Amino acid sequence: MKLSFRVRGFTALAMLGGLAWTAAVPQARSQEPIVIKFSHVVAADTPKGRGAERFKQLAEQLTKGRVKVEVYPNSTLYKDKEELEALQLGSVQMLAPSLAKFGPLGVKEFEVFDIPYMFPSEAFLARVENGPIGQRLMSKLETKGITGLAFWDNGFKVFSANRPINVPGDLKGLKMRIQSSKVLEAQMRALDAIPQVMAFGDVYQALQTGVVDGTENPWSNMYTQKMHEVQKYAVDTYHGCLGYAVIVNTKFWSALPPDIRSALESAIKEASRFEREIARKDNEDAMAAIEKSGRTKIIHLSADQRAVWVKALAPVQGEVAGRVGKEVIEELVKEQAAAGVK
Repeated sequence: MKLSFRVRGFTALAMLGGLAWTAAVPQARSQEPIVIKFSHVVAADTPKGRGAERFKQLAEQLTKGRVKVEVYPNSTLYKDKEELEALQLGSVQMLAPSLAKFGPLGVKEFEVFDIPYMFPSEAFLARVENGPIGQRLMSKLETKGITGLAFWDNGFKVFSANRPINVPGDLKGLKMRIQSSKVLEAQMRALDAIPQVMAFGDVYQALQTGVVDGTENPWSNMYTQKMHEVQKYAVDTYHGCLGYAVIVNTKFWSALPPDIRSALESAIKEASRFEREIARKDNEDAMAAIEKSGRTKIIHLSADQRAVWVKALAPVQGEVAGRVGKEVIEELVKEQAAAGVK
């Protein structure tokens, strides 16, 4: 049978995706385990990596071996720009991409998570993700052939570079790596920095060779990817959150036997609780390890110093409202008031 997909530049991947999908369906009817390929782009010892491994353990246990989960960390299967298309084609069944990835896919409302200082605390972030706003955002993925299962988090981001960063003006003129996100582009421009979109797996080498001058990441990503070895300074701005959505191919998910799907829902619920619990400690441990290494000097901001960064980045919210959607921003502002956020 000839497979044809109208996806430019992805003929081979499409063929593999079609073969993977047709092979997956009979598995549900046979004695062979149903294979779930879970691909992600970060190291296995990050909160997301450990969450994926916890899901594997629980899924195989709760289904009594009827499901086998294969976890592929560190971009070993697909890179940033490839993984969502691979999921839609059925070449991989499960991902946990960062929320910024859904803007380029056409679900721009997810880019609200990239707005600086929109989520001032872990508690408020969890309130949004686990509430009606989070549920509505997840439902928007259905039109893309994707089912959202859970939000995962990896804490708040810091800036790093090879020169001291104390005030917003210190990033002026620096080439700063970002994910593909118009909101993050606006964020960097607000700081007079030059945004450079780049796949996560390419960042270390780009920092090492000077292709980019700096980047933004939570401490755990910075440490596990050894970025602290090629960055002299980091500042704890905590200006944005780095969140993920655990997602599956909708056709694959819908075709699963109900009892299997129920067991996997239980597994993802427990794995999500586990991932949230370890995220804060992993970031605290990573920051301590970076400081201990002596390779990166960490600049700790006072509340007054951080307020300067908040003020400098405040215009971004208004600038991107037309793209992200005024309604979702207004919902978040109301949620902040209801939660007593100042």
